[in-house]
Amino acid sequence: MVQKTVIIKAEAGIHARPASLLVQKATSFPCDLTLQKGEKSVNLKSIMGVMSLGIRQGDEVRVTANGNGEEEALETIIKMIEEMR
Repeated sequence: MVQKTVIIKAEAGIHARPASLLVQKATSFPCDLTLQKGEKSVNLKSIMGVMSLGIRQGDEVRVTANGNGEEEALETIIKMIEEMR
């Protein structure tokens, strides 16, 4: 299991479009991926779960990957989040 915390820089946070792109990319990996904001943790492969977090600019989120390809999955998802504008 690997995890990393990142602060959301995107002005609009993670709204529908970027959430959809994250979920789409997450489903391409065989490992389990979770996204956590505060005490709430959701499956990163669930659009409803990701949207339910209500992630805004400045929020701190933790991405966790567990299983086959976890390193690559974590690196890819973190990079996507950091590059959101």
